[in-house]
Amino acid sequence: MGLFEHRIETVLREGATMRPDSTALIDGDTHWTYAACAAAARQYARMLQHHDLGYGDRVALLLDKSRDTVAAFFGAWIAGGIVVPVNTELKQHQIDHILCDSGARLLVTTSRKLRQLDTAAFAGQVLCIDEPMEETLPALTAIPDQANPDDPAVILYTSGSTGKPKGILVSHRNLFAGARIVAGYLGLQPEDRILCVLPFNFDYGLNQMLSGFYTGARIVLHNGALPADICRALVDHRITVFAGVPPLWLQLMSRFSPLKQTALPDLRLITNSGGAFPQNLLAAYRETLPHCHIVLMYGLTEAFRSSYLPPEELAARPGSMGRAIPHTRLSVVDAAGDPCPADTPGELLHQGPTVALGYWNNARATAAVFRPDPMADTAGARAVYSGDVVRRDREGWFTFVARADQMLKVQGFRLSPEEVEEVAYASNLVTEVIVVPFYDAQQHCRLRLHVVPKEAATFQKAALAAYCRQHMPRYMVPHDIVLHQALPRTATGKIDRKQVSS
Repeated sequence: MGLFEHRIETVLREGATMRPDSTALIDGDTHWTYAACAAAARQYARMLQHHDLGYGDRVALLLDKSRDTVAAFFGAWIAGGIVVPVNTELKQHQIDHILCDSGARLLVTTSRKLRQLDTAAFAGQVLCIDEPMEETLPALTAIPDQANPDDPAVILYTSGSTGKPKGILVSHRNLFAGARIVAGYLGLQPEDRILCVLPFNFDYGLNQMLSGFYTGARIVLHNGALPADICRALVDHRITVFAGVPPLWLQLMSRFSPLKQTALPDLRLITNSGGAFPQNLLAAYRETLPHCHIVLMYGLTEAFRSSYLPPEELAARPGSMGRAIPHTRLSVVDAAGDPCPADTPGELLHQGPTVALGYWNNARATAAVFRPDPMADTAGARAVYSGDVVRRDREGWFTFVARADQMLKVQGFRLSPEEVEEVAYASNLVTEVIVVPFYDAQQHCRLRLHVVPKEAATFQKAALAAYCRQHMPRYMVPHDIVLHQALPRTATGKIDRKQVSS
């Protein structure tokens, strides 16, 4: 059997076999062993089958992180279903779209959330996990013999910041490969205690949970993003591994956070994905947590994870995306699909075992992004055309330039909004930044800098403008600066560029 020839429920089954009495999950005051977690998952599988979940049927999970949420994920996979995790922060019309587009047969939620929903348009059944299960459930029906690792396991919906969210169809092989590869290059161990703050509808958060199960580690579930609560959880559970996204790192390093005054001798590893880690913020974390390794990662949901920058390279390669993750080939191509020379910007192509199956119910979008791999040695191999413009140097290290659809031409020069944003962050005058283009009366492209000041009472636009003029060429200097108390975010926590633009 190949490295990744497994269905994803294997990680729980093997954990229950190899370390049945080891703690798998901590949810508040409740501790579940691997054996208890596996038993709960089988119970959920029986319940879902009792409510007519068939092989390949979709089951939507509108749930916050909890031990029952984890059991429901694995229960759906054991029963042969396809999980559709739904972000609990979404509005009614967004939830309606996901339920309708996915064709979910079952919606699993809580009584409280159900009272807030209008399910009149939902044709399937609704189950509440906080209501008692039937006392007698039929025996578990085995999934078909023809079931294999390439069958769909989950549909992950994008945030929808550029229109209605698309569902990305991810296979069991994809999930298992992601768990094994990430656990490997991060060096996760059974002794690790992993704090899960990110939502499971986000591929980064889902992989953190699955990588923990693959390793046999202890997973601590945490809802909420208040810095004081997170710091308390890091201390109380002696957390060793912690994953986050840039907005979370900004919050934890803000003046309202106790992080700098919190001793964290057990924390050995933090990881970042979902956006660039500003260099000044990275420097603050390296100073605050000098004993802690920091791994920066880049990926897109269509291929999960593409590259990572090892902690020993942080100082030598500022701004780098790193190298390809194991078992993955990254290429840089021009508009004709031909390889770009070293240090020449081009589109990033990703080929490997984490490339998803495509977009759910969207053949046109699938054909545009999931295309034949021009570099492949074997027929039928596919690559994800990422839409990201990057550079690859002669040693194989990658640098992000911009989204292809966000590249701007200002005064005849092509530039990326991220270039301007990085300079603004480096000023240490702002905590959040986004650059949005606009056009003047002569249809010339101008740049507008939207910022959240670090110290609102003393912030002066002139000081930031002067810093920009000093540290970037004239054509990159923003035309004006707009102040905000906070910038709008997508459901996955990224700054919502479209909403700011409007």
